[in-house]
Amino acid sequence: MTRVAVVGPGAIGGAVAAMAQRAGAELVLCGRTPLERLVVGEEVVPGPVLTDPAAVPWRADVVLLAVKAHQTEAASGFLRALAGPETVVAVLQNGVEQRELVAPFVAGAKVLPTVVWLATEVTAPGHVRVVTPPRFVVPREPGAEAVAALLEGVEIVDDFTTQAWRKLAVNAVAGLMALTGRPAVMFQSPKARQLGRALAAETLAVARAEGADVTDAVADEIIEFITGLPEDAGSSILADRQAGRPLEWEARNGVVARRARIHGVPTPISDVIVPLLAAASG
Repeated sequence: MTRVAVVGPGAIGGAVAAMAQRAGAELVLCGRTPLERLVVGEEVVPGPVLTDPAAVPWRADVVLLAVKAHQTEAASGFLRALAGPETVVAVLQNGVEQRELVAPFVAGAKVLPTVVWLATEVTAPGHVRVVTPPRFVVPREPGAEAVAALLEGVEIVDDFTTQAWRKLAVNAVAGLMALTGRPAVMFQSPKARQLGRALAAETLAVARAEGADVTDAVADEIIEFITGLPEDAGSSILADRQAGRPLEWEARNGVVARRARIHGVPTPISDVIVPLLAAASG
C-alpha cells in the first residue's frame, strides 16, 4: 500500500486526499487546523489532521503538497518529517518555481512540479466542494507514474515548461480580480478585457524567453476562457483578498517581472500591478 501524505488539506488538498483514498493509499493529513475528518462532496476522508510534524508516523512514498506557494516555508516541518530520498513530492501549487521553492526542505526527495486545473471551494471547515473535473499536468520524469496512480485526470507531458507558463498566464490575469475586488464579471468591461489581454501577452513574452512554446494567440485564448466563466467565478487570490489573508502574489505575478529582468523583457503592466498586489496582501 502506498503511503501518501497530504500537506495542506484545504480546497485542493481535500480533493486530492479523496482521490488518494479512492486509489487505496494509506493516508495521513497534515495541516495547521485540527480536524477529525474531511468531507469532500459525499465522501468522508478520516483524520485526524496532524498539526505537529513530530506526530508524523512514517516517511511517505508520495507527498501531495497543497499549501499555497507563500505557505511552503511554514509547512517545512512536515516536509522534513515526511520526505526521504525515495519520496516523490508532487507540488500542487501555482507558479513556475516549484522545484526551487520546495527542494531545500525535502532531503533530496524527487520534486515533481504539477499544473492544477481544478476548481474547488471550502464551504465550511473540513468541507470541500469540487466544482470542475480534475486535470493535473506533470512532466515526464521519475515520479510521474506514482502520482498518476493516485490522482484522477493526470496528463504526463514532455513539454512541461509550456504547460506551466500557460497556467501562469491565467493566474497572472486573475491578479486583476484581487486588485479590483471583483470576480470574472469584471472582464465584461472592454477596458478590463483589453488590460487582461495585454497582461497575458506580457506574461507569454516572458514565457517564450524561458523556453515555452507559446504565441500571442494564447493571450486571446486566455481572455476567451476567462470571459466565458460564470460572472461570479472567482480565484483563490480574490478569495484571499476578500478575507484579508496574505496573497500569493509573488508566485503568480511577481515571478513574471522578476524572470523578465533576467531576459531583458519589458513588463510595464506587471511593474505596476505587482507592487499594488504586494501592498494589498494582508
